[in-house]
Amino acid sequence: MSREVALDMTRNIGIMAHIDAGKTTTTERILFYTGRVHRPGDVDDGATQMDYMDQERERGITIMSAATTCSWREHRINIIDTPGHVDFTAEVERSLRVLDGAVAVFCGVGGVEPQSETVWRQADRYSVPRIAFINKMDRLGADFERAVQSMVERLGAKPVPVSLPIGAEDGYRGIIDLLAMNARYPNEADLGATFEVGEIPAELLDDAQMARLELIEKVSEVDEELMELFLAEQEPTVAQIKAGLRRATLAGQLVPVLCGSALKNKGVLEVLDAIVDYLPSPLDRPAIKGSGKDGEDEQVRRPDDDEPFSALAFKILADPFAGRLAFLRVYSGTLGAGKTVLNVATGKRERIQRLLRMHADKREDVTETRTGDIVAAVGFKEIRTGDTLTVQEHPLLLDKVAFAEPVIYMAIEPRTKADQDKLGDALQALADEDPTFHVRRDPDSGQQVIWGMGELHLEIMVDRLQREHKVACATGRPQVAYRETVTQQVVQKSQYERELAGKSNFAEVELTIRPGGYGTGNVFVDETKPGTIPAEFIPFVEQSARQACETGVLAGYPLVDVHIALTGGRHQEGQSTEMGFRNAAVSALWDGAKAAGPVLMEPVMAVEIAVPAEFLGDVTGHLSSRRGRVSGMEQRRTDQVIHADVPLVEMFGYATQLRSLTQGRGVFSMQLARYDRVPDRIAADIMRLYAGA
Repeated sequence: MSREVALDMTRNIGIMAHIDAGKTTTTERILFYTGRVHRPGDVDDGATQMDYMDQERERGITIMSAATTCSWREHRINIIDTPGHVDFTAEVERSLRVLDGAVAVFCGVGGVEPQSETVWRQADRYSVPRIAFINKMDRLGADFERAVQSMVERLGAKPVPVSLPIGAEDGYRGIIDLLAMNARYPNEADLGATFEVGEIPAELLDDAQMARLELIEKVSEVDEELMELFLAEQEPTVAQIKAGLRRATLAGQLVPVLCGSALKNKGVLEVLDAIVDYLPSPLDRPAIKGSGKDGEDEQVRRPDDDEPFSALAFKILADPFAGRLAFLRVYSGTLGAGKTVLNVATGKRERIQRLLRMHADKREDVTETRTGDIVAAVGFKEIRTGDTLTVQEHPLLLDKVAFAEPVIYMAIEPRTKADQDKLGDALQALADEDPTFHVRRDPDSGQQVIWGMGELHLEIMVDRLQREHKVACATGRPQVAYRETVTQQVVQKSQYERELAGKSNFAEVELTIRPGGYGTGNVFVDETKPGTIPAEFIPFVEQSARQACETGVLAGYPLVDVHIALTGGRHQEGQSTEMGFRNAAVSALWDGAKAAGPVLMEPVMAVEIAVPAEFLGDVTGHLSSRRGRVSGMEQRRTDQVIHADVPLVEMFGYATQLRSLTQGRGVFSMQLARYDRVPDRIAADIMRLYAGA
């Protein structure tokens, strides 16, 4: 079967931004202009195509990334609309892992906001080329130049405007195209689907000419072909500028910047053109690399239908009609519905009964998927997020997606016996969908405990339990996920010697425990001399030491960032056993951690608060009372923006208190910054509660 759309005319892109910057509204206009929908949805009315969950429509925010497909200028554009709230960054992470390009949407008033920084860094991690859309140019306080400058200052980006706004705020009317050097005025009658072309207003002509010259200079600095024309003082054609800018964008050297107002139907047509003109096709991205099934030599797959099939399952979703869906990004080869693939992560074969092309919560059956496609598979048994699917004869294991650890938890229990039977399955289904939602059982109380990225994250999950899975449940108050670590180096020896069922079990283990670097995780190294401990027992020592770190020595929280070295030990021929070495390792780890200056660590949030100037003193004073440390302030039109670091435990209920302090006019956002040591007085209270429990 021949391809519907050539691979070089395929675009796999994500729409990413801070919450309320206008991602979903921009996506809705894209779907309207490409003919995918007959009328664009409105976030405020809860009538968008992409925010289809009840929780999304009620709150007016994106919670779950949604995929769709549309066409523009004979190109196929696969789009993933991602959330902007910090609690749902896992959705952004796994989307960027499989996308080729992205549109970063910024508010024309706020510019780069905290979550803008987070998603930008995520895109950096995967080297995803981007274009930027400065949205909401019709809003009070919109400033295009300041928004572009914030990209330089806060992201370290190299933005290059390809359009300029005509007017701003209430006077925003249209767009100056810096390549064609004309003015575009969208027609309100057809919601901006067409536009009138006119001369650039005389009062803006000098600025436009200067901006165009700067555009050519910036591209020339990083592109040899344009540099030659520039040095020869030859005026490049529009096609040459576009080609140079495309090369610079694909190389990550420049970010084309457009402007508009998605809500007022201005500028989104130009975004569509920029997606086609500047963002990569699968052929423009590097070939994927992975290891063989057993971790052998690195293998490479080119984006080609003739290569062996390989795909990454980047998202699992429970669909009420189709059952469990696995969203796949196909990197090479083809796959027909009804065919069998190898799940390289599990080593098991999976039959893919159906293949679907998704449009948010709607689906369309396809008989075959090809290189560069993003589709959903149905009919599998054990596929999980991050699994690699290939043909049996040519296994290839791709790197899994790395997700942040949850920072908040709460107990949950069913209300009735009938709910008790359903709760476990429902929680497991939600955990399969969301890698940052964890379910554990407290070993002391026996309670089910759910873990997430924030209060909203857990609130949404409990709501979904009740609505989608029909499980009535009661929850406790959210709790902060503290951590423990060590501050000193200790050498700890532990011996285990016991006779069980007439059999001797002997082992001696010596561990050197010391602080590791922040964020390095727990590291285990074997530094024993050959023969000190038989090689077959060393993996058991490592496994047990790592497992022992899951329960700390102060208040039961996980031990993190600990460097553990196996530096000595003893064994006795015929008497040393796996059980002996496991128990000795656990004792050495716990006793050593107790002696190594253990401390409690708490999550600290980077908080940004925008308030009218008259409330500045009250808000900063209140932050101080919550152990907050103000790190900076800036003026943003009529508001003062406060940047502060505040422990997460102090942020519970802050939205209500901020509204009270500012007569409802203050807004804030936050994201995890780091873990810091808990003050001794507060740590003592936490440990007393733990001891009492």
